[in-house]
Amino acid sequence: MTKSWIEKRDNVKGLPEVKEVSSKECKWGEGKMVIPSPRDVDALMHKVPKGKLTTTNELRNALAKKYHADFTCPLTTGIFTWIAAGAAEEEKAAGKKNTTPYWRTLKKDGEVNSKYPGGVAAQRKLLVSEGHSVVTEGKKILVVDYQKNLYIF
Repeated sequence: MTKSWIEKRDNVKGLPEVKEVSSKECKWGEGKMVIPSPRDVDALMHKVPKGKLTTTNELRNALAKKYHADFTCPLTTGIFTWIAAGAAEEEKAAGKKNTTPYWRTLKKDGEVNSKYPGGVAAQRKLLVSEGHSVVTEGKKILVVDYQKNLYIF
């Protein structure tokens, strides 16, 4: 049986985990790397207020600082933003009001995350409703001047 997004978010599986990695075993860096839990990622995403934005890089920086690590695994952080978005939509469908505003978390360089529920069209609508400008540049959908509204944890 497939787990719901909420179950995936709440299943921490021994995470977070901080471990020492070498450049031979990890393509993202070496030193202490934190693999966050889905709940860690969701909790940070939940903090971003209306009118503000963050990126997966900002999430990773905050998590590395929290766990006294040199860096945070970018792969799991990206997957967990997707899980947080799915869980927020499940909660919204169940009538919960204050769900995680996942659309405020962008990919690096201000790119809208097409894997979030509803795809790019839904994210664009939500972002524009909060006062952000969204443009298409080649194959990327970007929030204009996202840095001016960047929320730093």
